[in-house]
Amino acid sequence: MISRRARIILGLLIVASLTLVILDLRGGRGPFATVRTAAASVIGLGQLGAARVAAPFVGAVEWWGTWTDQRERISALEAQNAELLDQVNRSKEDRARADALDGVLKVAGVGRYRIIPAEVIAIGPRRDFAWTVTIDAGRGDGIETNMTVINDRGLVGRVLEATRSTATVVLLTDASASVGVRVAGTEEIGILSGTGRQDSLDLQLLDPLAPLDVGDVLVTFGSKGGRPYAPGIPIGTVVDVSGTAGQLARVATVRPFVNVSALTIVGVVVRPPRTDPRDSVLPAIPELDGTTVAPTQPPGGNADGGTQGSGAQPDMEQPATPAPSAEPNVGSAGSTTGGAASDGEPSGEPTRNQNP
Repeated sequence: MISRRARIILGLLIVASLTLVILDLRGGRGPFATVRTAAASVIGLGQLGAARVAAPFVGAVEWWGTWTDQRERISALEAQNAELLDQVNRSKEDRARADALDGVLKVAGVGRYRIIPAEVIAIGPRRDFAWTVTIDAGRGDGIETNMTVINDRGLVGRVLEATRSTATVVLLTDASASVGVRVAGTEEIGILSGTGRQDSLDLQLLDPLAPLDVGDVLVTFGSKGGRPYAPGIPIGTVVDVSGTAGQLARVATVRPFVNVSALTIVGVVVRPPRTDPRDSVLPAIPELDGTTVAPTQPPGGNADGGTQGSGAQPDMEQPATPAPSAEPNVGSAGSTTGGAASDGEPSGEPTRNQNP
């Protein structure tokens, strides 16, 4: 039970509360308005000070959470960017390889060379040869020793040796390389030798009196059975001639069409054309003054006796298909190229007699 005194105090408190409420409801003009305003000002200042003191700590917590989220987002964006960049690079490489393969197939189609496409996978000296590359096709694909190797620009070299899955190619620029050549548009033949430099070859015509000018273009003369060099393959352009007609020491400098330092896709000629394509494989050759000269076409059209268009399809072997039986073995007597090349002594030199 509540005592009488407690009931009296409780009643007084209720009456006082109601009185204060009624006075406050009069529009804030009661006797307590000033007190209330002063109390609100004091409390507001306290709240403002507390907010300023706590702001750095609250901001640090928010910054840490935001920084963690941003770091994760940046990492995800970097990974996505790296993946996209890798896809772009692969796409460029794939396009370059496709263009190189298309060029090789066009050369093979015009010249009627049956080829096996391959990719260069290594470069470096091998045995007694300084300029060699390794390709990813070998005996299992029909590759054999002394087969001609070309790309979309012309002659690359010849197969030195082959394993089951790879083959080593001696490049045209090797100092030991030597090829029988013919000056395009003429019947003049000579010997082209490597110099060990990627941008220079040496030419010596068999006939010292034969005319030879800067800008003349060379193609392979061809070996018996098409090994080691098939006929009619573009080689390069004469850029300098030292000496005059009649001098036995007259030597011409030839710039090869093929850039051996940037080889990717090549084609190995497993079967040469039935007839010499002559000059039909030559691309349009830029002259020194910047003009362009169209290739010289053989009198009878293409190698098969028809007119070879730019859309001709090459005779191409598929990988892992044995090569067809070769023509008479290189090295037999009376060969137009002097026989096959032994290691260190590539052949391909013509043996036609010329009157000095």
